[in-house]
Amino acid sequence: MQNTVFGYTEGQIAQFGLSVGITAFILYMLFIVFNLARESKAGKFGTFILFIVLSFGMLGFVAKNIIQWVLAV
Repeated sequence: MQNTVFGYTEGQIAQFGLSVGITAFILYMLFIVFNLARESKAGKFGTFILFIVLSFGMLGFVAKNIIQWVLAV
């Protein structure tokens, strides 16, 4: 018998935290980048560069999840 918390196993809680929690964190970081671009008056090209450079690491995390979904791993 598996131990459950509110009817969910530890693995299900961890998967929920990873998918929802990290998604919320990524959205918050995108807001921070947007706010940084706005406060520094970076312009359109500067804002584009800030989003590309500062959001590049998040792209790898999203790509990993998409690849896992496509390959059904």
